[in-house]
Amino acid sequence: MNASTLDIPSRKDKVSPEEWQTRVDLAAAYRLVAAFKWDDLVFTHISARVPGKDNEFLINPYGLMFEEITASSLIKIDTAGRKLDESPYEVNPAGFTIHSAIHAVRHDAQCVLHVHSLNGVAVSAQKQGVLPISQQSIFVLSGLSYHDYEGVALRDDEKPRLAADLGSDNNFLMLRNHGLLTLGRTIPDAFLAMYLFETVCTIQVRAQAGGGELIQVDPRIIAGAAQQSRQATNGVGGGALAWPGLLRRLDRADGSFRT
Repeated sequence: MNASTLDIPSRKDKVSPEEWQTRVDLAAAYRLVAAFKWDDLVFTHISARVPGKDNEFLINPYGLMFEEITASSLIKIDTAGRKLDESPYEVNPAGFTIHSAIHAVRHDAQCVLHVHSLNGVAVSAQKQGVLPISQQSIFVLSGLSYHDYEGVALRDDEKPRLAADLGSDNNFLMLRNHGLLTLGRTIPDAFLAMYLFETVCTIQVRAQAGGGELIQVDPRIIAGAAQQSRQATNGVGGGALAWPGLLRRLDRADGSFRT
């Protein structure tokens, strides 16, 4: 179903230009997650902080498929989970628990992205977690944390443990037996981080399936991964480099995410 058939009124003239741009980018991130087949029907979530509003963020309307998300359908909530927009849709309670916990302590992150991708969940169930066996893995391992599974994320008492496990600097979090989570200073950066994370897990699962002995990357190379990343992107965030092309890809297929 094309998202335009949902007949959701436009919010473009009801919010600031900065918030509208954030809504467009966040809707694009949802569409891209669907396009890359990382979505889990309606059961995962991406959030973005509203520009200039430290305690307000945008998240998906619970019940819409990711390929249906539009800029206007996104719901604005506060850190207490209260809807700040009129919407016929509710918010995923587990989504609110996870995202509010992180947004409350990581003020450097505009965007938090969480998926239940098949390869990501497969590696999250492996005791050793992410292995240093690919070029992509060095960038993930240079900023990776783990959080043990505590059941469906519905309890507020899990929030401090989740935030503590993530830490103040890491932008990759593997939720054991559950899935993957990334943070970014921008929505494009959070998306690129997830692209790397899921790619790392896919490579690992395939390499293990081959049955041969795996070659591990020297730890000294992993220690220098951040500097290598800056050199590879000429000092520009990788998300900023990839994002315009990704938006063009979406526009060629269906530009209704912008509505």
